[in-house]
Amino acid sequence: MTIEHDGSGRWVVHGERAIYESRWVSLGLADVSVPSGERYEHHTVTAPPGAMTVAVDDEGEHVLLTWRHRFVPDVWGWEVPAGIVDDGESPIDAAIREMREETGYRPRSIEHMVTFEPMVGAARNAQHVFLARGVEWVGDATELNEGTAEWVALAEVPELVAKGKVVDAGTLVGLLHVLSLGGTT
Repeated sequence: MTIEHDGSGRWVVHGERAIYESRWVSLGLADVSVPSGERYEHHTVTAPPGAMTVAVDDEGEHVLLTWRHRFVPDVWGWEVPAGIVDDGESPIDAAIREMREETGYRPRSIEHMVTFEPMVGAARNAQHVFLARGVEWVGDATELNEGTAEWVALAEVPELVAKGKVVDAGTLVGLLHVLSLGGTT
């Protein structure tokens, strides 16, 4: 079944102005008209795109995660290797680079799984999720502030999620996507 939409619910942006910019985030105000006809200024938040990799071992039984602290929400949790896509860098190259920097591993094969917006309606921040099947050790992690990498049984992931040990949006999307596919198929 295909559902067609006529676009009548589209918000119209008449202009946007920046009110703060840094390497990590840009805040702005957009002059918008909403479907009801009302027109007002609405905040915009833009962050650089990110890339992350769900790396599964050769047997398809373990996933490579990092245990780390996030100071803004003050939480500890398991995360997949991830980071910002640098200017001029492709998302897949960023995913490979981040995995190497954070864990010391490089994927033997990698493919795009899904791209999502973690705060759609509130921010622009595309996140590109990749699946790596098998990895090879290439040396110690070079990014020392990104937590400790460990192989975690894929079968334990649902319980970790249920207990609040996986709270990062990208990690949740990637791991739940892999689990929904039955592992790595």
